[in-house]
Amino acid sequence: MKNPLLKTMKIGFIGAGNMTQALVKGMVESKEIRPDHIMVSNRTQGKLLKLAEQFQVQTRAHNQEIIAECDVVIIAVKPQDFSTALEGLTGQFSDHQIVISLAAGIPFDSLEKQIPTGRLVRLMPNTPSIIGRGVIGFMSPDEDEGFVSSLMDDLFGGLGYVMKVDNEDQFEALMISCSSGTGFVFEMMMYWQDWIAERGFADDVSRKMTIETFLGAALLAAQSEGIEIEELQSRVTSKKGVTAAGLTSMRELEIERGLRISFEKAAMRSKEISRTQK
Repeated sequence: MKNPLLKTMKIGFIGAGNMTQALVKGMVESKEIRPDHIMVSNRTQGKLLKLAEQFQVQTRAHNQEIIAECDVVIIAVKPQDFSTALEGLTGQFSDHQIVISLAAGIPFDSLEKQIPTGRLVRLMPNTPSIIGRGVIGFMSPDEDEGFVSSLMDDLFGGLGYVMKVDNEDQFEALMISCSSGTGFVFEMMMYWQDWIAERGFADDVSRKMTIETFLGAALLAAQSEGIEIEELQSRVTSKKGVTAAGLTSMRELEIERGLRISFEKAAMRSKEISRTQK
């Protein structure tokens, strides 16, 4: 059941980038939040005008106005811009406000130093949220965990799968596997498309073949409840067959090891960003 307070809450965004646009789209299309209850500020006017025209949300010239007017404040800026966006404003949050940070690499101890009041939440959507197929992870130390969890589901459920994580390590793993991981999947898709195109297929056909292969495999897994992915793979792999030959080569080339190293490199970079924010 949706929180009845949702209809009266005012939701504010500091920053109007791609993720803000995706979140606003999901909120407006859910019809649970009135567009005129959504407010957005940004350093430049272009993106604000686009949001106002497309979704009929309100815009504000200053970040301070977002903090003063909204029950939920979503800070949707890059980590390196976080402190600048809140410069001179950190004491203006109130205890009742939900303050959501989308900034990757800024852990809770750093957030609490910059925002000493308010009910803090870290949130990490990934780009498929734009089409309602995202993974949206969040964590919060708030004692009223049930309220926060319910609110996150209500606010972001229209964008995909909303899940709570228990600690910073899990949050980092979710960010790398689902947010950065989307980029890793696109990298593999580019290799796929290039190989097909090299065999004489037109670029648009190669792209379509690649997308449908990845999409079909993902949907098959999603609709095969109770069946492990390994079992689904075995169903398309006959002994000494074509698929088996390719899989053997992938394993000999240690594709898994390469992917794991990529994940760990991303994790190392995340920790580097965290250290610069403390």
